[in-house]
Amino acid sequence: MSQLVFLHGPGAGACADAYDFQTRHFPGSVAPNLPGHLYGTHCHSIERFTEWVRGWLWAQGMTKDLVLVGYTLGASIALQYALDYPEEVKGIVIMTVSPRPKVRNPGTYELRMAAIQDEKGFEAWMADRPKALQFVEPGLRERLLARHRQIGPQCQLDDLKAIDAFDVRDRLATLKPKLLLLRGVDDPSHPPEYEKEIHEAVPGSRYVKLSGAGHFPPTEKPAEVNALIEEFMASL
Repeated sequence: MSQLVFLHGPGAGACADAYDFQTRHFPGSVAPNLPGHLYGTHCHSIERFTEWVRGWLWAQGMTKDLVLVGYTLGASIALQYALDYPEEVKGIVIMTVSPRPKVRNPGTYELRMAAIQDEKGFEAWMADRPKALQFVEPGLRERLLARHRQIGPQCQLDDLKAIDAFDVRDRLATLKPKLLLLRGVDDPSHPPEYEKEIHEAVPGSRYVKLSGAGHFPPTEKPAEVNALIEEFMASL
């Protein structure tokens, strides 16, 4: 029986709350809060996050038949895990992910650095958060904004740096677990179509584009994404 594991990123609350719709929809699924997000020490690299996730899962007896689902940071971790430990992973569902260092919009790092330095910068960073969450249901959006305020900009900056150092281009063709790629076509940050690069490099992968979704499809289009996950799991 497959074990669903949801891995969050630095956005959508920067914690497992982003998967509220999924953990309620899929009994037995798990969604850990990554270290440095609410508690613990940040890992600073995708490789170290991956080893933490693996240790967390093994501690609970979850050592095989994994289906890893992630966006941004979580997607990078899922991809790294599937490449490093293919015998433990049946499939991955990833989105808003690049196999190479990302090209960021101007001011991306600077916004977070200013937020770390003083209250004015912090409030400017917080004022920018609702734009990224515009497709999220209002009640959950407020909950995720509260999480952002609690976790803070240093964690998000460190996450972005970890993502931007991630590079597995030369390993993509060796990916063994089944792969489903999702992309929110209305992402307000307009990132390059990195998912297409992964899709073209991995034989047998599936690539689905979702309208009315941006950076965090499971949080923005939960019913549609849950149906895609169910279909994916049935195919494994």
